[in-house]
Amino acid sequence: MMDNKDLEAEIHPLKNEDRKSQENLGNRLKNEDNLKSTPPQTRLSRCRTVAFFLSLFTCLFVVFVVSFIIPCPDRPESQRMWRIDYNAAVTYDFLAMEDINRDRIQDVVFLYKNTNSTDNSNQSCADEGFSSPCAFVAAVSGANGSVLWERPVAQDVALVDCAVPRLSDGKSSACVLVGRPSSLTAVDLLTGETLWSQPSSFGGNASVLSPLLQVPDVDGDGAPDLLILTREATQVSGYIYSGSTGRQIGHRGSLGVDGDSGLLLHVTRTGAHYILLPCASSLCSFSVKGLYERVTGRESPFKRDPLWESMLNTSATRQLLHSSGAVRYLMSVPGKSGQDLLLVSSEACVLLDGQELTPRWTLGEVQVMRKPILGHYKPDTLAVVIENGTGTDRQILLLDLGSGAVLWSQALPSFPGGPPSASLPTADHRSAFLFWGLHELASTNEMEPRVAQHSLYMFHPTLPSVLLELVNISAHIIAFDALLFEPSRHAAYVLLTGPASPSVPGLVSVTKHKELLSNRGPMSLGMGAPPAPLPGAHLM
Repeated sequence: MMDNKDLEAEIHPLKNEDRKSQENLGNRLKNEDNLKSTPPQTRLSRCRTVAFFLSLFTCLFVVFVVSFIIPCPDRPESQRMWRIDYNAAVTYDFLAMEDINRDRIQDVVFLYKNTNSTDNSNQSCADEGFSSPCAFVAAVSGANGSVLWERPVAQDVALVDCAVPRLSDGKSSACVLVGRPSSLTAVDLLTGETLWSQPSSFGGNASVLSPLLQVPDVDGDGAPDLLILTREATQVSGYIYSGSTGRQIGHRGSLGVDGDSGLLLHVTRTGAHYILLPCASSLCSFSVKGLYERVTGRESPFKRDPLWESMLNTSATRQLLHSSGAVRYLMSVPGKSGQDLLLVSSEACVLLDGQELTPRWTLGEVQVMRKPILGHYKPDTLAVVIENGTGTDRQILLLDLGSGAVLWSQALPSFPGGPPSASLPTADHRSAFLFWGLHELASTNEMEPRVAQHSLYMFHPTLPSVLLELVNISAHIIAFDALLFEPSRHAAYVLLTGPASPSVPGLVSVTKHKELLSNRGPMSLGMGAPPAPLPGAHLM
């Protein structure tokens, strides 16, 4: 049977056509409505496109302006070598480095004592009320050696520290100078201006022990305070001064011990602060809390360590431990769970646990005549450099700080009291080590006394059989330092030379020598072709 719709289509064909026409018309009207509703979306899409290209054009325009129209700041040109001289002067064993003029290059701070007035400044000793000669502090540019500032600060200088943070901004530093006969002065490193100056209350026969110590803020002014120890006869006394004003806090406090320079401020793992100082063949100690309460008569915000107090109470002379031989150097070094102590005596070198004071390792039968330095023989692994012996018997030892094992050794003759060694970080997370040694004895005339020459050598662990000779110096070296003048760019070393006797004026020179390392690699010397390795005894 036929379906009703088909039957109806056969009976009324025209009606069927009309229905289709109406359906087509309806569809056409719907399409027109859709077309009428489309333009707003199209206009929105066009607006988005315009906004996108406008933003892109703006960004490109800004990049163009910044890159090509606005000039880039001039990068200071760092000279590979410069020298500044002072005639008829003497100098001190002190060098400090800091970016003073904010050119991203480390600058050099040093002290000298001139007989009349400075060679590079219009200031004189009389301008600050000192008689001539007097002590000057000077800052010179690490880029070209130009004088940034210099000024007279004291009649003479007993102690100086140029790493004291300022209270005002917490970023820049100040130099604090303990002057002779009795003065305490802080100088702004950026400008050379005096921040404060106070008289000191040291006795006339007292000698100032080094170094100057910084203790946490005790007077509540937000700046770390200063602790100075002096020795008079057989007694060591402590003085606390405000880091922001220089005023003395309390009065003099005796430590009840007889100690030497080379003191150290140590923080135990309980957060207690203790002063450590060599006392002949012992290590003596005194808590900062006890000293503060003694000089002020008030309760101290510091803490005591029960373990250390029990050890000190067993000794009437505040001795923590005895040493095999006279204590010569004391260093704070990174440990497994805090700071450890490296104690160097006349007969042994011992790494002590920073809390229990028990030996981690001992290197015996040594004669260490110079303070050790730290570096990295293996990547990111600390090593300590020991200079064993003096004269023709001196030997350089690189020890693993964790175990005391000898990593490298080299015989290198030297003079007693010669310049210290140094280390520099390199790109492979190791260190380049710099050693001074005896080059040879030279003389221009057989009737004249023979003049000694110092030679500077460089060693890097990637070439353990090579020791490179960098330079020969015949002048008397007062101070030496090697550093990265620009981060990740170049390293150089600075020499301060002058008369051997502080009572005989002569030529004082500050010299930046050629680059040691550059960004071309961990062993790039930055001075043209690298020098050839030394023959004979300098090849292992």
